[in-house]
Amino acid sequence: MLGLSEQVIAALPELGHGLLMTVILTVLAALLSIVLGQIVCFLQLRRAWPWRAFGRLYVSLMRGTPAIVQLFVVFFTLPRLGLGGHPMLAAVLAIGMNSGAYVAEILRVNQSLVTKGQREAARTLGLSRWLTWWFVINPQILRASLPMLVNEFTILLKTTPLASVVALTELTYAGQIVIARTYDATQVLLLVSAGYLLIALPLIGAVRHLEAKRRVA
Repeated sequence: MLGLSEQVIAALPELGHGLLMTVILTVLAALLSIVLGQIVCFLQLRRAWPWRAFGRLYVSLMRGTPAIVQLFVVFFTLPRLGLGGHPMLAAVLAIGMNSGAYVAEILRVNQSLVTKGQREAARTLGLSRWLTWWFVINPQILRASLPMLVNEFTILLKTTPLASVVALTELTYAGQIVIARTYDATQVLLLVSAGYLLIALPLIGAVRHLEAKRRVA
């Protein structure tokens, strides 16, 4: 089977489980990051300075400190909230919160694409600032930001191996376990790399498709 040793073949289900954990972690963290990113972007665009300050502080904190430190902080804080012993929860929260700061900046940069006339029209219709954001501004920003957001989620995928430090058996950690047992690092790491490509290639293809579509438009 592609020149794989018997020990590595026997470990394929273990690697498959690690791949599944990576997919789950990536999807959940990406969903959290897109939700947080929209909220933080909205806060940064508010006129009231406390909201703006909070949004900017969040972005600065998440972007200015190592993701692995954030993961440890979340992991050791959860037991104080009665949620200890859940490495997947800690990893989703930490990675999603970290990525959310970058998503917020992507959206904030692209918010200038929404013209002043559209904002004024929304206010003329009696929409509040919150409703204007969610029904007029936000959908347009998301559409314009799709290629950059998909790139961000690709980076998020490559951040998931950090979850191994809190004992979540994602793909990289599963590979390390198999290597320790089989002493066949080359074959195992090639399979691990193939697993990440299996997840990343659809995202990369989506970016190229969206960029090509925008050029045609």
